[in-house]
Parts: sequence; structure tokens; C-alpha cells
Amino acid sequence: MIDKKIEGLWAHLHWLTVLAQQGSYTAAAQRLGVSKAAMSQRVSELERAAGVPLVQRTTRSVRLTEAGQQLVEGLREPFERIAQSFSSVRDLADEPAGLVRVTAPVAFARQQLVPRVAEFLRAHPQVRLELDLSDRLNALATEGFDLAIRHTASPPDTHVAWPLCHTRSVLVASRDYLRRRGSPGSPLDLAQHDCLHYPRAQDTPAWHFMPPEGRRKAPRQRVTVPVSGPFCANNSEALRDAAMTGLGIALLPDFSAQAALQSGKLVEVLPDWDSVGTFSTQIYAIRPYASHVPRAVSAFVAWLRVVWAEGFGVRA
Repeated sequence: MIDKKIEGLWAHLHWLTVLAQQGSYTAAAQRLGVSKAAMSQRVSELERAAGVPLVQRTTRSVRLTEAGQQLVEGLREPFERIAQSFSSVRDLADEPAGLVRVTAPVAFARQQLVPRVAEFLRAHPQVRLELDLSDRLNALATEGFDLAIRHTASPPDTHVAWPLCHTRSVLVASRDYLRRRGSPGSPLDLAQHDCLHYPRAQDTPAWHFMPPEGRRKAPRQRVTVPVSGPFCANNSEALRDAAMTGLGIALLPDFSAQAALQSGKLVEVLPDWDSVGTFSTQIYAIRPYASHVPRAVSAFVAWLRVVWAEGFGVRA
């Protein structure tokens, strides 16, 4: 028989696991939709019932004690089973319902997902979407995300990945820049141009190209060009906007370049060459493996796959 005192602490235990995931009282309280004071009070009550400290508090951060870590680790699997059981019951309803927490790259989310997501939410009025805009690779399970949209060549083997669409990298520049500096005739000419690049780990930035299949009689050979310019950024929107001001030639994922190319604010440079190695050629929807996938998550993935089935239409 379960001790009645412990039965009264189920919510307290859940709140402790959220605190462990979020790393601060403020973030945990926001996640749960409660006040920071309520969060602190529940943890204090749990510590009194346990008879040992569970949390180490400092002015800047929160860390679990050894006892707290042991308790949270033991709770992880039971709470996952509870969540799956509840999702299974909820999915007996006719319509997908509930909260779907999604993380997606900043540029893709702002330019492609957010402008179209109303279509999905109107079709499924019982679903709520919480979107985290981040370029970092989140630990989905520990941070509570149901789904990640990722621009990657190799989704993790420990997760389920649905391919959404193919993507390519495109060289773009403004007409003003090309009038002033001329259009490069081959990738090697880029060494004489201002190139706006995404900073990587290597000391010397370089772009890599191959001629498209069937457009060259000779075997395809990779061409590597060291590039330099007055501006670099780790965000494709920033590179796109800099290119639109005439600052130089930028290499972008097609989903970032699409609108500017369609409007004529940018034009494609060296369209007969394929850029390789800088950005991935695939976009995936990724979720942690689970025996049960909530209907709302499945419906959102199905919608994503339909919407971007044909990619971004940059090349005719």
C-alpha cells in the first residue's frame, strides 16, 4: 500500500523533474505555468518530506544534490510511461488535440514555417503549437520537445527521422553588386569577389563546387575555392540581408534565398554549378523514439511532409 503522504507529493515530484530539465526556478515555473514562489515552495515541501536536501541553490543557478539526481533519475521512466499512457487515451478522441512542442532552426522557422503554420492550426483547432527557434541541437527528450526540424545530413540513430524535403545551396548577389564587380564565370573567379560566408571551424573559409550531373562531358571534379569578404555570420538571414544591400556574394540554403530570388532582390550566381559540403541537402522532422506517437504530433509531421514535398522551387 502506498503511503498517503507520498500520494500527496506526486505533483511535487513532477515539478522536481521539470526543475532538473530547465536548470532554474524561473524557467521551470514558466514551463509549468506557475509562479516562481510556488515552485520553490513545492521543492521545499518535498525536501522536508524526504528528510534530505534535493537542490543546491546559488544566486545564479540550481543544481540537484546527489539525492536529488538519484530521485529524478528514478522518476524519468515512470513519468514517461504516464505521459505515453495519457497520450494513448487522449488519442481516442476523433480529432488530434494537445500541445506539440517543436524546435526548429531560426531561419527556416521564420521564413518557411511561421508564415504557413496557421494553415495547420486552422485545420486542427484542438492542437496548440509551442515553437522554439534555435540552431543548436537540442536534447529532445530531456528538454521536453516532441519534435525537431533539422537541416542535417545525418539524423541521430537514437531518434526517428522523417525526411521532409531535399534542399540545395545557392550562390546569390544583388544586381547592383554584379553591375559594379561583374559576374563570376566559374567558381575560381570567386577568389576575386567579396564573399559573405557562414563561419566554420576551419582557419581559411572555402566553398566547394561540382558541375551538375549530365552537364559536363568530363568526369565531375570537385572545385574548392578559398573565399574572403567584409562580412560573415552564423545565420543565413543575416547573410541574405547583407547580400541584398550589395555587400557581396552569399552562399545560402535555398529556403533562405527563395523569397528574395522570387522578388528579384537577389539573382542566382553560377547556377550551373552545385555547391557541396557547406549546408546539408536534406531537412528532417526528428523525434525521440517512443512506442506511441501522439496523434497531434503525427498530424503535424504529415502536414510538414505535404507542405514541403517539392522543396523550395529555387531552380526551375
